[in-house]
Amino acid sequence: MFLTFGLKDFIDILCVAYILYYCYRLMKRSRSVNIFYGVLIFVSFWIIVSKVLEMKLLGSILNQLVNVGAIALIVLFQEEIRHFFYDLGTHEKANRLVRLFHSDKKKQLSEEFRYDREVIFPIVMACINMSKMKVGALIVIENEIPLTEYIRTGETIDARITQRLVENVFFKNSPLHDGAMIVSEGKIKAAACILPISHDLDIPKEFGLRHRAGKGITAESDALAIIVSEETGNITAAHNDQFRSHLSAEELETILMKGRF
Repeated sequence: MFLTFGLKDFIDILCVAYILYYCYRLMKRSRSVNIFYGVLIFVSFWIIVSKVLEMKLLGSILNQLVNVGAIALIVLFQEEIRHFFYDLGTHEKANRLVRLFHSDKKKQLSEEFRYDREVIFPIVMACINMSKMKVGALIVIENEIPLTEYIRTGETIDARITQRLVENVFFKNSPLHDGAMIVSEGKIKAAACILPISHDLDIPKEFGLRHRAGKGITAESDALAIIVSEETGNITAAHNDQFRSHLSAEELETILMKGRF
């Protein structure tokens, strides 16, 4: 067998090893790594029993379990599978391919809302004021991936962005302050929206639920999230499942202008 081992076999093994490593990282990030270990142990045991020792009775039982195992894995790892295909689709080379099918009109419309200073400036000034007063806030800026399903969870506003409106929404006695504000197409679409929570163990301990929600939405989409800490007043941006903390007004404006880090 080793005499016939060639370059194709080496590439085959390398690809399988990379896929297993990528799956391990994905499971570790979502706290499902123990399930991943269990699946590996089960598959290894199945191979030894069925292929090496050739135990017919036990092997046939395990074969039946393997046959329905694909459905079980989809149920167990539905969130991780979704993240896998999202990461694959948002890869730089994949984005270049997708842009070929986007019309110039849609691209121009998206850039118009993303770079408009009339949209960005009120958000920056509101965040700076809320930072000084230590008012907690979570603002999500929609990019190319629609956030319709999350907008529906909140209260519809559909209003022009103003500094006073943003600050009033997150005022401590406001009924809309406990949730996320979503900005889409240059308007405040909704407030008090419910976002997915990230369970990443690497999130710093000083970050609270708003930060976890901000990272959660950026793991599900290409949105940009701005978080103002209620405890410290620090301004943090989240994008592509990453954080940038202790932002100044200039840094925040630059990030909002670009729509990313």
